[in-house]
Formats: sequence, C-alpha cells, structure tokens
Amino acid sequence: MIRKRSCLIFCGAFLFITWNAILVLLLWGRPPQGRDQKEGPEGPPSNVMEDVLRFANAFESELEMQKKILLQIQNHQLLWEPSDNKPKVTAAPRPVIPILVIACNRVTVKRCLDKLLQHRPSAALHPIIVSQDCGHAETAEVIRSYGNNVTHLKQPDLSDIQVRPEHKKFKGYYKISRHYHWALNQVFKTLGHSSVVIVEDDLEVAPDFFEYFRALLPFLKSDPSLWCVSAWNDNGREGYVDPGKADLLYRTDFFPGLGWMLLREVWEELEPKWPEAFWDDWMRQPEQRRNRACIRPEISRTLTFGRQGVSLGQFFDKYLRYIKLNTEFVPFTKLDLNFSQCGTVTLLGGPGPLGAELNTDTGKKKLPSHFLNCTSWISLLPFQSFPPEMRRRHTEASAER
Repeated sequence: MIRKRSCLIFCGAFLFITWNAILVLLLWGRPPQGRDQKEGPEGPPSNVMEDVLRFANAFESELEMQKKILLQIQNHQLLWEPSDNKPKVTAAPRPVIPILVIACNRVTVKRCLDKLLQHRPSAALHPIIVSQDCGHAETAEVIRSYGNNVTHLKQPDLSDIQVRPEHKKFKGYYKISRHYHWALNQVFKTLGHSSVVIVEDDLEVAPDFFEYFRALLPFLKSDPSLWCVSAWNDNGREGYVDPGKADLLYRTDFFPGLGWMLLREVWEELEPKWPEAFWDDWMRQPEQRRNRACIRPEISRTLTFGRQGVSLGQFFDKYLRYIKLNTEFVPFTKLDLNFSQCGTVTLLGGPGPLGAELNTDTGKKKLPSHFLNCTSWISLLPFQSFPPEMRRRHTEASAER
C-alpha cells in the first residue's frame, strides 16, 4: 500500500514538471505580436516589456492551476486505495499479575527475589510485592536493598496470639494465617489487583514460571470448575516425573500451594471465613474447594530451599529436597491448551506417585499433552501416594490440631 501511494505521488509530480516544461518552451518560442520578423538596425525591438509581462502573467496563472491539480490529487488518494472493510481491532491491554512474596525472618529471601527478578519478563506486568511479618531487621534490610524493584509492605500487627494450651507449639501457624489474610487484603483491596501469584520466601522459581501463569490466567478466569493454578507438583520427585513432558498439565482436587495463583473473586469468597491457623489444610476442605480443581504441572515450577521454618523441616530432608525443578522453558502462551477429546481416566492403585492411568474408552494407557478442559478426568490425590511414614506424620499432626 505504501509503495502504491509513493508511485502515485511520483507520477503526479512528474506530470506537473513535464507540463510546465512544455508550457515554458511554447511560450518562449512564440513570436511576439505586432513585431516584424526582422528588426531594423536602428534600435531595440518594440514592445519587449509587454511581452515579458504577458509571459509572466500566463506562467503565474498556469502555476496556480497546477497547484490546484496537485491538491486534488492529494485529496483523492484514498479513492485510489483498495477499500478495506475489516473493522480495526484494538489490542486488549495485557493483564497485570503481581507476585506476592510472603516473608518473615529469613534473610535467604534474597535467593527467592534474585530468581524472580532474573526470570521476570516485565516489571510493569509483574510487580513484585514483598509482605514482611515478624519485624526482623536483617530481613527487612535485605528487602530494602532491592529499591524500586520491589514493593516492601510490613504487616503492622506483630502482637502475640493467644491459643489454647494444646496448640501452643502451633502458634507460628496462627501468625502465618494472620499474615496471609492481611497481605491478600493489601493486594486485592488496597492495591486493587484482580489476580495474584503467591510465593513464600523460601521458593526458587523456574525460567518459565511467569510464562506458565500468564498462559493459564485466561483459563482460571473463564472456567468456573477451576479455582487456582499451582506451580507445584506434590509427586514431582526425581524419577517420578517424565522429564520429556515439561509441558504436561493436570487438574487436581488437591490444593498444592507453593506458588499459586488466586483471583480476587475467589478471595472475596474466602476472606470472610479465613481460618485462624492451618490455612493450607483449610483450603483442601470440601467446603472451600466446592468441587473445583486446581491446575498443576508435571514438573514443578517452584522449588523449596527452606529447611528451617515453622514446620521445623518435617518433610524437607526425606521429601521436599528431591522435588525436581523445571529447567526447560516452555512457551505456554503459544501452545494450544484447549484439549477437549477426553476419556474417563481411572487411577489404578500402587506405591508409585501417579500409579497407572487407564483410558476406559479404549482400554489403553493414555496421557494427552494437555487436558485443562477435561472435567471428566479423575483427579490425582497426591496425599494417597505419599510414603507411609509421611502419611502417618501428617495424620498425627492433623489429629493434634
């Protein structure tokens, strides 16, 4: 289109110059009126000044006419261009997904923040908000060292929490729940965001962490059978996952946590009844889940390095330290994640993390690349595949609560 317009302008200018050159030659070669063909030797030719003035007037008139023609050419250029009846589409604004880092008294939050900043594709689309509890000065100084790269919030209520005697050793879980409640209100109510990805200060993120959540946000918003997206696979130990299927995603009834995305609408539902303690176990109760699922990956996009914490490293040495962190960047935003050809899948028992999956439509084992929209897939409950000792400890801890 640009080449055609330039050609038209060039042709118009060429015609204008050619026409004026011919006009000048004609006027210049025309013999003056009232003169003899031969001049006498006695003096200058007669009426020279009249001829010059007449030529100048004619030339000026011709220039005015050519100027009008050029203006008409410019005004009618749109008539020469092919009509495009397609409506102009304005690109929708790209959603902002903030990252909320829950911090307390671990200066190793630096490792978490360094990885987030290393892999973050855009500061505008993914602002990092660090909410700090505990009032730990050294940790606060580490967070402040990042300057404008992060927003540092401080949980104002550092008061002690009164609990019943048998829960005295679980007081830390009460403070964590209080902190989560305050921090999420800051993100959604004070800062006005519509979604958030929550990580804790002992998590390291994968190279495609941000890509993963950007691609899945539209599914979370549009599918009422989903209520969260998690970067964590509870069954993600080395040897239990397929390293060749970094793009594999699942629906699960079990709330994984450890790097998860939440919508404001879901927070408005949960906030009025937010628990005093053990918020993650509370999220796994049927009353909160309401038959909704979370999306989680085959290979985790987060890795915990926090051996010391409120849980006192209960599962870290025997389980969490072996979770595989994805290292292959998967362009999730460019993949077709709509997989609708789904059979009913049954999880066969066994000691393995995932057991064997059987497609009852064909009688053959089958696992598609993506089945985000397959509501008929039976969810895989990671707790059932935990080692027996881990299941026993988790049951005892729940009973004590």
